[in-house]
Amino acid sequence: MAEEEVGHITHFFPKISVAVIEVTAGTLKVGETIRIKGHTSDLTQTVDSLQQEHQQVAELKTGASGGLKVKEHVREGDKVFRVLEGS
Repeated sequence: MAEEEVGHITHFFPKISVAVIEVTAGTLKVGETIRIKGHTSDLTQTVDSLQQEHQQVAELKTGASGGLKVKEHVREGDKVFRVLEGS
């Protein structure tokens, strides 16, 4: 599976299982498959929804940060990759 790095986790809220992602390259869109990889984390999931400033958004662009509901515990500093289709 080919992947490209799009950002990293800057914060994690365990009670609501939401990660804050800072996008450092390209965009992150609802519907894409991502992989969050870190020292002890390795999670692949679909982006079901994104929030920016408590508002639903369809995508996050380079330099933006937003909230993403995650299925497992992730950690600050974990890298976020877009899984490229057809690989």
